[in-house]
Amino acid sequence: MEGTPIPVLTVPTAPYEDQRPAGGGGLRRPTGLFEAQRNYLPNFIQSVLSSIDLRDRQGCTMVVGSDGRYFSRTATEIVVQMAAANGIGRLIIGQNGILSTPAVSCIIRKIKAAGGIILTASHCPGGPGGQFGVKFNVANGGPAPDVVSDKIYQISKTIEEYAICPDLRIDLSRLGRQEFDLENKFKPFRVEIVDPVDIYLNLLRTIFDFSAIKSLLTGPGQLKIRVDAMHGVMGPYVRKVLCDELGAPANSAINCVPLEDFGGQHPDPNLTYATTLLEAMKGGEYGFGAAFDADGDRYMILGQNGFFVSPSDSLAIIAANLSCVPYFRQMGVRGFGRSMPTSMALDRVAKSMKVPVYETPAGWRFFSNLMDSGRCSLCGEESFGTGSDHLREKDGLWAVLVWLSILAARKQSVEDIVRDHWAKFGRHYYCRFDYEGLEPKTTYYIMRDLEALVTDKSFIGQQFAVGSHVYSVAKTDSFEYVDPVDGTVTKKQGLRIIFSDASRLIFRLSSSSGVRATIRLYAESYERDPSSHDQEPQAVLSPLIAIALKISQIHERTGRRGPTVIT
Repeated sequence: MEGTPIPVLTVPTAPYEDQRPAGGGGLRRPTGLFEAQRNYLPNFIQSVLSSIDLRDRQGCTMVVGSDGRYFSRTATEIVVQMAAANGIGRLIIGQNGILSTPAVSCIIRKIKAAGGIILTASHCPGGPGGQFGVKFNVANGGPAPDVVSDKIYQISKTIEEYAICPDLRIDLSRLGRQEFDLENKFKPFRVEIVDPVDIYLNLLRTIFDFSAIKSLLTGPGQLKIRVDAMHGVMGPYVRKVLCDELGAPANSAINCVPLEDFGGQHPDPNLTYATTLLEAMKGGEYGFGAAFDADGDRYMILGQNGFFVSPSDSLAIIAANLSCVPYFRQMGVRGFGRSMPTSMALDRVAKSMKVPVYETPAGWRFFSNLMDSGRCSLCGEESFGTGSDHLREKDGLWAVLVWLSILAARKQSVEDIVRDHWAKFGRHYYCRFDYEGLEPKTTYYIMRDLEALVTDKSFIGQQFAVGSHVYSVAKTDSFEYVDPVDGTVTKKQGLRIIFSDASRLIFRLSSSSGVRATIRLYAESYERDPSSHDQEPQAVLSPLIAIALKISQIHERTGRRGPTVIT
């Protein structure tokens, strides 16, 4: 501890009007804005800290982590200096500032912290020209609910000053405790630098049969795997868990050094961006492939020869095979949750298991109440996120270990497991089309006009003929969610068109970047006949897409010829 107390300063500032957190308490903006706008980051951090009641904040413990992207070290230092000045008693920080989002959730729950601050922009690009973000997780380890995000935003609009200890310096590379004496503080401020993997790994050991997975990866006829950390936070986790603990060869793991710009790549685990992994899998040498996003909460699964497992199928297959995981054999299965745009493949599994399915808006925060109340054991979203009640975050590595557990138990290939699932439950053909970087005003009017069209009573019963297909509208709505735990109502969460054959079209506005807007278009069609399970999803869904484009006029009104990304 230093001899001279470190001064606590109060710095005058002026509010910004654009610091409304997106779903889950996160603020995501271009990195240059954080660097160039005076006090932009301190304003938001102060708003987050002030959202915690003073008596809960004084002397409490919080967790801080980042995905290692550019500006994280500077931001971590500011968070530490402001936490100290605002009366936080102790911070737990991953070594070198690194902690995956699931690991932050794990540590918050393990040590009963007041919450955590995660410096990440999720799957968005990094570097000076990329994105940066700040996310706040609450005491249950999950993303901030809307009531907390609203409180943060209200504070940000009236902020006049923030508290900081600018002379406080920590060594993020040195494991162990560092203590600091602050002016006008009775107790020292403590920072504990921890191994980013250990606490999370200990939790995984209680969930899975590691010996069975290790036998799969090292025994006779071992499964050769290829895992891509995409130069994000997951590199240390992949190496320590899959290689060191479970015996996968070191060369099974690629792109495992966290880089500030993710190697110039887009750290998003899908077929558009995880091309290095996809090409390796197409060669046929590896039987299982996986990729993770920048902060480790999203994942993608590939089988031999590049066989793609869609996120919605992955969720349903995990649900149908939970008995392969000791945790669920012990705890049982109480219910499932999925975001409304996610395919209804999970619902068919739930029906066969006689457990409820909760359909929520997009955003993991909506699952937290369900899990806290004991209603939900497994949740997932079509955006490559799956998790269970072991945490309050989606968890990419957990999902990969579930898949390895299934492979170990069933002794089949990824493709065979998927095809068996389709044969039993039918196949849900599904695609998401993203129109990114649109003018917010344009998207507002598109969605407004579309809502007026599809929610008009005369739209029900309309028929659309596309080639030999005729689709009849059975139901439409603007999706709203009533939380079964506390009755909270969340409105305007996407427009749904459900046809008489159970096919679905969904339009949803997303603005997680905060600057430009994205319209997401989802199409889903169910096929029971196994002889029709080998078609390309876009070919099957093309009549539905033609209907969607006709009624939305999205190409005409945006000047786009097609979507930015298709998943």
